[in-house]
Amino acid sequence: MLNLKDKVALITGASRGIGRATALKFAELGTSISINYLNEAGLAEAEAVAQEVKAFGVDAFCVMGDVSKFDDAASIVNQTVEHFGRIDILVNNAGITRDTLMLRMKEEDFDAVVDVNLKGAWNMMKNVTPIMLKQKSGSIVNMASVIGLVGNAGQINYAASKAGLIGMTKSLAKELAGRSIRVNALAPGFIKSDMTDKLTDAQKEGILTLVPMKVLGNVEDVANAAAFLSSDMASYITGQTLTIDGGMVM
Repeated sequence: MLNLKDKVALITGASRGIGRATALKFAELGTSISINYLNEAGLAEAEAVAQEVKAFGVDAFCVMGDVSKFDDAASIVNQTVEHFGRIDILVNNAGITRDTLMLRMKEEDFDAVVDVNLKGAWNMMKNVTPIMLKQKSGSIVNMASVIGLVGNAGQINYAASKAGLIGMTKSLAKELAGRSIRVNALAPGFIKSDMTDKLTDAQKEGILTLVPMKVLGNVEDVANAAAFLSSDMASYITGQTLTIDGGMVM
């Protein structure tokens, strides 16, 4: 049975979607949660997640910050340590998309996605690594995507950021493996979300032709995998990318 009792997890972009689901799954397993959100507009959502987390009998702490900014990332980590005294798990979940074909993509579209999805994860890992080294333990889970493995038309910026994140995961895993710190990545496929809810039935059917299991995944599927990789049940797993995609990428 998975057990994350008395751990502290810092989850970026935790006020909705996969981040929220991950926070709730970890809380269910006994983990206190630092809930990162981007700006004031997300405060209410973050506070709502905090109340859900606390219902499991663990502590929750909301911390605002833009992971794409190094100083913000440092502040997120430092405030979390000030509140909890430690960070056992980092889940780099914050991410954005700005999809369009190359001919229409603007430089700022590329830069924004890479800054959040790739540089943001680096900012967080850079700031949390010294803490985990002092603790002589820790787990980092990076939220990649199947798009980082196979690419997709109209998502050059997103594919680049997620492919880079997978490479960064493997590299840091090699650096920290001898220090009892594990670094892994998750690569979700098509997951039910606000975005997929807006698709037409025809569009959904088109997506499902790519998925051997013929269903969309749920955010809970991703959260369960994040919990596994963060637990002692995965104590001999590092530098890996686990796809959660119904068989889309084999």
